[in-house]
Amino acid sequence: QVQLVESGGGLVQPGGSLRLSCAASGSIFNINTMGWYRQAPGKQRELVAAITSGGSTRYADSVKGRFSISRDNAKITVYLQMNSLKPEDSAVYYCNLKYAGADYWGKGTLVTVSS
Repeated sequence: QVQLVESGGGLVQPGGSLRLSCAASGSIFNINTMGWYRQAPGKQRELVAAITSGGSTRYADSVKGRFSISRDNAKITVYLQMNSLKPEDSAVYYCNLKYAGADYWGKGTLVTVSS
């Protein structure tokens, strides 16, 4: 089994920053494609950022220039640095791992951007 645990969410003012972390554990021997999705009330879950095993990154247009995804292969951990946060960024953020032909998800961490 594979387990993903997110952390780092919270309340932040517009223009502020947060750093999310996702640690993977279980039957994983090397890092594969990992990413972050988010879901706001009444909306579909959407891809925010992803990073492949080769280090290539992809971002949603709405977060380009503000968010940055990175990883630590030794710890099988992925991070999401979020800067210049806007109220529309408020959502539950979910960590995702694509491994051995399957998708694994964390329970999510809540990010609220409000003054």
